[in-house]
Amino acid sequence: MKRRDFLKQSTLASSLFFVPNFVKAFEQVSKGDFKYKKLVIIQLSGGNDGLNTIIPYRNDIYYKSRPKLAIPKNEVLKITDDLGFHQSLGALKNLYDQGYLSIINNVGYPNPNRSHFRSTDIWHTASAANETLTSGWVGRYLEKYGKHPYNGIELDDSLSLIMKGEQMNGIATKNPKILFHNTRTPFFSKVLKHQTDEHLSEHNLGYLYKTMIEANSSAKYIYETSKTYSSKLEYPKNPFGGQLKTTAEFINSNLESKVYYVSMGGFDTHANQANKQNRLLKTYSESIEVFIKDLKKNNTFKDTLILTFSEFGRRVQQNAAGGTDHGAANNIFLIGENLNKKGFYNNAPNLMNLDKNGDLIHTVDFRSVYATILEKWLQVDDTTILNKSFSKLNFI
Repeated sequence: MKRRDFLKQSTLASSLFFVPNFVKAFEQVSKGDFKYKKLVIIQLSGGNDGLNTIIPYRNDIYYKSRPKLAIPKNEVLKITDDLGFHQSLGALKNLYDQGYLSIINNVGYPNPNRSHFRSTDIWHTASAANETLTSGWVGRYLEKYGKHPYNGIELDDSLSLIMKGEQMNGIATKNPKILFHNTRTPFFSKVLKHQTDEHLSEHNLGYLYKTMIEANSSAKYIYETSKTYSSKLEYPKNPFGGQLKTTAEFINSNLESKVYYVSMGGFDTHANQANKQNRLLKTYSESIEVFIKDLKKNNTFKDTLILTFSEFGRRVQQNAAGGTDHGAANNIFLIGENLNKKGFYNNAPNLMNLDKNGDLIHTVDFRSVYATILEKWLQVDDTTILNKSFSKLNFI
């Protein structure tokens, strides 16, 4: 088979897990009782405006900087004497009131990059701003501590850098049934049927053959295992709600996965931000609330931690188009039953002390958040994953 034909027909190759010692018994997947901790990572892609998400409604600088974009005080869902939620985050406020939410302000990194692509790469790889890595921090975790392709799943059709290791990756799928049937197509079956030792050399597409062998086993396991639980709850009828529903079905069916990654786009609000962000935050908030109900109903929420981040925040000053431009530090959300610090973890942004670009200055390095999750939640050596030691926080 010619390389170009193989690549053209096999859309699975770039998004599936690769294990060098592929000759292990792929079909012999364990059915043990896996009660380990699970991590769900949600990215609000595009750069969510944190200042209009968690609003400093008593800060005059906020209102002077955003005469047309600031959220009026009477619309804010107040949670402290100084801070409140955007009006579309009522469902998230319910989680806050139940003690399931910790908000960390001013999260970022030194010398912030304001490019979507580069800043996303930095967050995905846990690199410094002047450092380029080719593997994601979750990918490195899976490579060192994972046993199967499905230990890390991205709810998408293609795999992001965050889930890629040096020699093995997580797996990407939005629909386990489609993934399974794709591995049962005549083309896929023919390739697997005719694979021999002589075919499995690097010269003869060994890497891709091995990927397909592993895909075949993983797809079967994910499909058959996830069929054991079908959510009866009504999720918002949008792509993000659908991704969380599938994630809940994976978790509640006791799929042997440790990390899930979901991304929701549209947050690059340079113009007409108000309506866009209203809709996006409502989608996020309402979907998360149903997701938590689904996990709680099945007693899996206690073993699940949810991290929500955006690759950067927005500028404090509104622009002329009724939006905000790329900024730097931002808030992140941590949701779970096992939070040490519920509510606000640290102080609100200091709007009187901005960087030279008019952006918020970070006081918490995002890699300290990762290091804390790795050590305290996933219970592994964070330095081997992040390639450096970072101070730990106390949110779990």
